[in-house]
Amino acid sequence: MTQYFDPYDADRPLMMKCSCGRDHTMAEHQQEVAAQQAATELKRRSETAEFEAYSNQFIEATLMKSLFPNEPVRRRFLRAVGKGTAMAAISSLLPVASLQAMAQERRSLEKTNLTIGFIPITCATPLIMAHPLGFYEKQGLKVEVTKTAGWALVRDKVINKEYDASHFLSPMPLAMSLGLGANTTPTNVATIQNINGQAITMSIRHKDNRDPKNWKGFRFGIPFDYSMHNFLLRYFLAEHGLNPDTDVQIRVVPPAEMVANLRAGNIDGFLGPDPFNQRAVFDEVGYIHTLTKDLWNGHPCCAFGTTTEFIQQNPNTFAALYRAVLTAAAMARDPANRPLIAQTIAPAQYLNQPEVVVRQVLTGRYADGLGGIQNVPDRADFDPMPWQSMAVWMLTQMKRWGYIQNEVNYRQIAERVFMITDARKHMKELGQPFEDGPTMKKHVIMGKEFDPTKPEAYLNSFAIKRG
Repeated sequence: MTQYFDPYDADRPLMMKCSCGRDHTMAEHQQEVAAQQAATELKRRSETAEFEAYSNQFIEATLMKSLFPNEPVRRRFLRAVGKGTAMAAISSLLPVASLQAMAQERRSLEKTNLTIGFIPITCATPLIMAHPLGFYEKQGLKVEVTKTAGWALVRDKVINKEYDASHFLSPMPLAMSLGLGANTTPTNVATIQNINGQAITMSIRHKDNRDPKNWKGFRFGIPFDYSMHNFLLRYFLAEHGLNPDTDVQIRVVPPAEMVANLRAGNIDGFLGPDPFNQRAVFDEVGYIHTLTKDLWNGHPCCAFGTTTEFIQQNPNTFAALYRAVLTAAAMARDPANRPLIAQTIAPAQYLNQPEVVVRQVLTGRYADGLGGIQNVPDRADFDPMPWQSMAVWMLTQMKRWGYIQNEVNYRQIAERVFMITDARKHMKELGQPFEDGPTMKKHVIMGKEFDPTKPEAYLNSFAIKRG
């Protein structure tokens, strides 16, 4: 019998070959069958008339605006005759059906075989689910989604062109574009993969020591230096009077190793991605202290993107990728789809986690590790808008903690890296709702307003910072 150890799950036992001939247990076999059934149902939903109607509605709206550019006149006309009659009349004069068909046509793709990297965490849900649901294939792409062991490896494979595009921590393209930690590689954030969806998880040993002011000397895990996890943990600790550089230890720990390190006592807690917060509860080694949505509701975490060079050399391929990932994000935003999505992405080739763990994360109904059941529907969400103000905030924290030593043009870098204008364009083409207007907005982090137009004043307002 074949036995092996899975490096992506430190807690995974030795496996024996299933009766179907594959290297997994019977329980995993059943999980994969359920995942295939869930993917089939999700695919059916994605192919309904509701999804297909998006581009048609856009064509109809565009025609109405061109024929009746005066909005009050247009509204009076529609009220008088009704939308159905209006479109029937227009169709008798213009080839609406042909125009709608033309809208579905895509320009030829420069490259069709792509490799996309991902870390096996729920933050990557849209990018992952687009694979079994056929969203890449529908755009004419043959995509291999490749599970990767750590963020430094993701960065290096993108820089070395082994990956065409990737799942990133949202600060990573900023760091790569600035040459922080690696060679300068202009990189872009096309979409935010997920908002919220992280937590501060503490060892069950500390269940009676929940006041952060008492955590001096503790050791914490984060997945990468250039991560929202690092910046939010530092912000949280500093707001409770602890200097994250001198009062505690912060270590980089790959997400898949966080639970094992918590169990072994190597760390006292971690601010990490799901499903590992929930996995710590599932394994009875940790409890969820604070959801990051309670620090900054709607904060970005992970992103989807690629190098500027790839976009310039493969604009049509990149647009096709954009459409596939945005379609998946729209589906993931609907809470009704979350249980099926959990089944689809839980198996070994994707997250390699118990389906119940992934479902608790995505639905927001979860055990907290202290005997309670919480119901937080927006514990994780999938708003793809890459607000440039989010990038400015990340840059202020890089500056605050010494990752950026020199002066920085916050707005210029944010506008160069975060592609909010392109995201809006593609969302509009897909008929998806989006927030129009400025590319930046104010955010509230732990009760304090952040104005992206005044980054230096914000930075100078902190009593605790490096240097």
